[in-house]
Amino acid sequence: QVQLVESGGGLVQAGDSLRLSCAASGRTFSTYTMGWFRQAPGKEREFVAAITRNDGTKYYGDSVKGRFTISRDNAKNTVYLQMNSLKPEDTAVYYCAADRWPGSTIVGIGNFRAYQYWGQGTQVTVSS
Repeated sequence: QVQLVESGGGLVQAGDSLRLSCAASGRTFSTYTMGWFRQAPGKEREFVAAITRNDGTKYYGDSVKGRFTISRDNAKNTVYLQMNSLKPEDTAVYYCAADRWPGSTIVGIGNFRAYQYWGQGTQVTVSS
């Protein structure tokens, strides 16, 4: 069982930066692949980024490549999402997710249905 708590969301202007954090409970954090997803009103949950449990391989959604960076600190049981050059279309609720084995390729890792554990979400609003 893993409990996830996101923080760091807020209201910013286009071009600004934000860093989201996701703190996980338990002593087995390093054994989970961690993902970030987002959901805007009326839209399906969208893959943002993920970092694997083994070698820390990072994956990104096409809409955030080059602007967002995912990282993890296993000693602190925390995964981060550094978001730079924010755009109004990045406005959404951002969710942290964890699973021991969501898959070995982007097809699985980028699929929100593959993750077992979820945080409550944090709102990010980017004004133009």
